[in-house]
Amino acid sequence: MEAEYQVIGGAGLDVDFSLESPSGVLLINEYRKSDGVHTIEPTEAGDYKLCFDNSFSTISEKLVFFELLFDSPQDEEDAESWAEAVEPEDMLDVKIEDIKESIETMKSRLERSIQMQTLLRAFEARDRNLQESNLGRVNFWSAVNLGVLVVVAFLQVYMLKSLFEDKRKLGINHFPIKVLPA
Repeated sequence: MEAEYQVIGGAGLDVDFSLESPSGVLLINEYRKSDGVHTIEPTEAGDYKLCFDNSFSTISEKLVFFELLFDSPQDEEDAESWAEAVEPEDMLDVKIEDIKESIETMKSRLERSIQMQTLLRAFEARDRNLQESNLGRVNFWSAVNLGVLVVVAFLQVYMLKSLFEDKRKLGINHFPIKVLPA
């Protein structure tokens, strides 16, 4: 059994992870990890307990991608029914076993490539969430800087205008004029 997980959204991008056997034995216990891949050889029959814990982060929620892969030998019945469908009635000089082996190898490689593509999509989703979060922060602080810039510009215009204002009153000064007799 293979268990893969990755935190693709939320603050800190970390989570606690644990895996218990059906008898309650703790097999894996990790604290505040952003991703992990664990391979377990199941020794007991029953339900294994998989737990993602975000109790240390009471404010933010997390988005977790996880995948469980089970590698088990193929059923004998499936192999026999497939072999009956493929084998010709009269034996030819073709090595059927080699063809079967090639097809099984191709099948397992295709399954693994599908799993890898799913994992890469999870990485892309995490990166996209992080990028969108950063874009929001950049837009917010750009708006704040633009507001400060506009306020400073108006303040400078007001200050320059007040430097050149003439605060004296305009009007006619009344001085007494004496007229001398001729």
